Amino acid sequence: MGFDKEHLDLVLVPCGLLILFVYHIVLLYKYLYKPQTTLMGHMNNDKKAWDKDISRALSVISSNTWVSIYLAIISLTLCSLIGAWISRTSNNFFQSSFIFGDTRATTISIKYICLLTCFLLAFSCFIQSARHLVHGSYLISNPSTNVPMTNAELAMVKAGENWSLGLRALYFAASVMLWFFGPIPMFVSAIATVVILHFVDSSSPPWHHYESDASQSDQTVKKTG
Repeated sequence: MGFDKEHLDLVLVPCGLLILFVYHIVLLYKYLYKPQTTLMGHMNNDKKAWDKDISRALSVISSNTWVSIYLAIISLTLCSLIGAWISRTSNNFFQSSFIFGDTRATTISIKYICLLTCFLLAFSCFIQSARHLVHGSYLISNPSTNVPMTNAELAMVKAGENWSLGLRALYFAASVMLWFFGPIPMFVSAIATVVILHFVDSSSPPWHHYESDASQSDQTVKKTG
């Protein structure tokens, strides 16, 4: 029994997905236990250094909220377009001999399901990110002085985490889209994505420790004294 081109999907596609999952598991471990070595950890550290200018903070949160909603709309629109494409076409192109891999109708259906799952997951994450951003804006603009700033910091951190999850879902969707052209482009895309994300997610600058306003004022008094 020879090795047919249909068998490439059974080897390269799981290997590509495994590479992506292992990378993100390692990134999650670093994010939880060594946040100073990741870009998301540095971003969370910077978010905790809130400016006392409420209008400036709300302006930044508003822009981030609109970007999250915009990406959520794009993800949902792509889901709708994919559904329309499935119902109105016979997928003859992806079943042609031009595709070096498994071109059976069952495999193509699995590809569509995986792609829709990635876009729906991205949509859900971006919506959750916008929800946390709106909640953080309420906490920051709350006229009551009894609201602890840690609650606003937690809302911003959760918004950033959902934002990152939404982007990761889009990265997976990009690899799945290339799977329609065969398992080899999908496998190469998975390796290229991991290499690029390694340089993007890694953070080499030292961990910056922000000081409170009280400590900064004390240092200013010492210098002037």
